[in-house]
Amino acid sequence: MSVIHADIFLTKRKVQHLVLSGLSLILIALFLLSLSIGAFHISMSEVLGIIAGKLGFGTYEGSGAASQVLLGIRMPRVLMGIIIGGGLGLAGAALQGLFRNPLVEPGLIGVSTGGAFFAVVFIVFGAKVLSMTPLLSLIGLPLFAFCGGLMVTLIVYRIASHTGKTDVSVLILAGVAINALMGALIGLVLFYADDAALRNFTFWSLGDLGGSSWVKLLTAAVLMIPASVMVIRLYPQLNAMALGEREAFHMGVNIQYVKYVLFLSAAMIVGTAVSLSGTIGFVGLVVPHLIRLGFGADHRLVLSGSFLLGAILLSAADLLARNIVRPAELPIGIITALLGAPFFIYLIVNLKKIKL
Repeated sequence: MSVIHADIFLTKRKVQHLVLSGLSLILIALFLLSLSIGAFHISMSEVLGIIAGKLGFGTYEGSGAASQVLLGIRMPRVLMGIIIGGGLGLAGAALQGLFRNPLVEPGLIGVSTGGAFFAVVFIVFGAKVLSMTPLLSLIGLPLFAFCGGLMVTLIVYRIASHTGKTDVSVLILAGVAINALMGALIGLVLFYADDAALRNFTFWSLGDLGGSSWVKLLTAAVLMIPASVMVIRLYPQLNAMALGEREAFHMGVNIQYVKYVLFLSAAMIVGTAVSLSGTIGFVGLVVPHLIRLGFGADHRLVLSGSFLLGAILLSAADLLARNIVRPAELPIGIITALLGAPFFIYLIVNLKKIKL
């Protein structure tokens, strides 16, 4: 019997590695395609030549304009989309696994709007109230958004918890109420903003990667990648908690530690993403389900797969947003909402048929 279990285990691992390898190859192909296609077309040979030259594998640097567009504008934007999309997909998978419910998503329980509210406060009042040191100007906005996301997460969790148990229905209803409250507070803050800030917020609120730069990319990497690694390392605990918190506790899982780490990590990921790209909805809802429905509920695959598929989805959405109406571009949140809203309706209608 043990030999049979060992064979099943090895087969399962091979399938997981195959799925992750396939998603990685798709992401690499989409990354190169996104670097090539745009209002300023760069041939794939130029893209590969410029990248190889910068990595020290050749001397070709392409034309001056192509090199500037690729390295100064397009590459940081595409890499930002990969990090943010992967982080949002991972945060959604972690929260769904923690609460064992397919409707839980960072935006639905108020994490995104909490981060957005604190980000708007920093944008409108930060320069006037705080002495803007170079360090504060670099990390102040993500830090404020993180605090807002974490605060809202803890409030919603506290409302939905009773005697150590979390009522997911109450959690989602509390999230709806908090979203409405945060939206009202954002409107109140914007009442004191000037016309330029209002226009920027309107576009930013729908999701925008257009302001990406190497400095912002570094900020996203420093804040989001360590948090993502912490979430992925908790896959054994999430697998145990899928059986129930009581069962996981008897299996030796420190339930409170797992919750706090996941709350902090999700707030850091979503808060940073919101501060850098605006509110991009439904990635954290759709991506984990596609992984579960296609490849099973083992969090060893679900978490890593959600990061890769989230990066693929947001990169593809950004590619569409940049090219559908070029030389102008659509807010990326419109693309993700058009994909995610019908899927969310499908989940509500078929909730009883879906098993985590």
